[in-house]
Amino acid sequence: MKIREVDENKKQFISLLLLADEQENMVDRYLEKGTMYVLEDGDVKAECVVTDEYSVLQVGTGDSPLTIPFYEKCGFVRSNKIPNFFTDNYDHPIYEGGVQLIDMVYLQRCL
Repeated sequence: MKIREVDENKKQFISLLLLADEQENMVDRYLEKGTMYVLEDGDVKAECVVTDEYSVLQVGTGDSPLTIPFYEKCGFVRSNKIPNFFTDNYDHPIYEGGVQLIDMVYLQRCL
């Protein structure tokens, strides 16, 4: 396994990025803000975009019974939410675990 930084052509990983955020123009909003890393083991297994700006790690996700418990088990706590984020910003309904995502929930954890 190898982790490497991606400096150019970050959009080559768009298919993987779209698994986390299925609308490309939303991915474009944050793609260039940070440093991209990919985990490779024969092929790309994971990727992330990291910024070195804060002392708190914050994630935003849909209010889903699949993702919220995962983040809480990792030590994150709910901090705020953006009502109607998914219905206002996506051109189609987004479902996860059989639940339509409406609000964006932010969770945070001190670094």
